[in-house]
Amino acid sequence: MNEVQRAKIVLKLLNKTYPKIKVPLKSRNVFTLLISVLLSAQCTDVNVNNVTRNIYPKYYKPIHFKKLGRKKIEKLIKKIGIFRIKAKSIYNLSKLLIENHAGKVPKTFEELEKLPGVGHKTASVVMSQGFGYPAFPIDTHIHRLAQRWGLTNGKNVVQTEKDLKRLFPKKNWNKLHLQIIYYGREYCKARDCFGISCKICTTCYPNRKKPLKTKKA
Repeated sequence: MNEVQRAKIVLKLLNKTYPKIKVPLKSRNVFTLLISVLLSAQCTDVNVNNVTRNIYPKYYKPIHFKKLGRKKIEKLIKKIGIFRIKAKSIYNLSKLLIENHAGKVPKTFEELEKLPGVGHKTASVVMSQGFGYPAFPIDTHIHRLAQRWGLTNGKNVVQTEKDLKRLFPKKNWNKLHLQIIYYGREYCKARDCFGISCKICTTCYPNRKKPLKTKKA
């Protein structure tokens, strides 16, 4: 079985398991989606949603966070990991959006990735979930699963993104990256499946007996 055949199996099983998918991070608009994705680095979506539930009803525009200032933003997000660094990014990002983009979130990868605290993965999530642009955000979980399923060599997240974009139709990217995340959390866990017990792993590699070691992102 080659990688193209495995990709077809993955797509079929994921569509069967998750015919409809919800965006895990709660947001009020594209700006709050950007903030939530930024906050989710090294933090669970559940924790981010719990914290932002008390923020977004009142603060949901760049001007709101600019007026708050760094210290007040820190107090609002202090239950989230590396909150001081994230508060600084949110404050500076909000100022830049007001100064350079009329308070709007830009709609290109290039402009998004120039914002403080925004890397390619964060930009990809905003482009796909915020603007509906075909993108394939790759986090450590998708990087790990793509290796288990024989879709990439695990060289790095850049290579994994290239491989997945090559193997799957563009129309599926936005939904597929969420399906993979949900499947990994539920069935192909890092310290549970090890590449030998979930439906996708056993279908793609029926003869695999030993746990697979994956390369970190």
